Amino acid sequence: MAKTAFRRKTYQQPLAPASPLLPPWPGSAGAAATLSEKVYRAFRRDIIHGVFQPGESLNEKDLANRYKASRTPVREAALRLQNERLLRIVANRGYFVSQITLQVLNDIYEFRCAVECEAAELAAFKGGSAEVLRKLADLSAVTCSSEDRQSCVRFIEADTDFHTTIARLSRNQMLVQAVSESRSQMERIMFAAIDIDYFGEAPAREHREILKTIHDRDPKGARLRMYEHIVQSKDKVLGLTGFSNPRR
Repeated sequence: MAKTAFRRKTYQQPLAPASPLLPPWPGSAGAAATLSEKVYRAFRRDIIHGVFQPGESLNEKDLANRYKASRTPVREAALRLQNERLLRIVANRGYFVSQITLQVLNDIYEFRCAVECEAAELAAFKGGSAEVLRKLADLSAVTCSSEDRQSCVRFIEADTDFHTTIARLSRNQMLVQAVSESRSQMERIMFAAIDIDYFGEAPAREHREILKTIHDRDPKGARLRMYEHIVQSKDKVLGLTGFSNPRR
């Protein structure tokens, strides 16, 4: 059985609207008001926020009760979450929250290096408006404390906005989609990491360094700083979870 990266406390949370930072499902324009979309967003949020633990078995009837819906919207949401690798559907057994294993961690960080370094380089090459650069500066100033869980939640939301905004500066829609889709996995890791003291000043400082290279229109520097930022995150997560770091 694969070793699981995170075993942590469960934080039971009431059903709440999804973060506005969550990217829309492709082709779902205008669907946010439908019950199916609401169930999907709430179910996705609960997995990412750790309400449901890695490996946990979930019952379709219980999920329908939780989200105040029939089984059909739950089934539709489950299929979408399986496509996002957040859930496994096992015939005649039910739903299982995907594990966060060493292989999963490596896959996520390798993917991030591939797409986000390219996005940062293009962002620096093409530049951004003063308004967007101010937004990135505001996001890079967000910090958090392990003693204040809500500050960590705010940081995670700002982190997602920071990285997806850089992707949008690349003006490459395939990169934007790739970065946005990877955030569900990254947010899940970050919410789990709150309980193992992952956060500190380093991520905010690294964000400011990335922003400086974009502001200075330094594509090579932006690629390098983004790479260093992602690798530092990977090394810290692997160290805190007790996994050895394979050769990069």
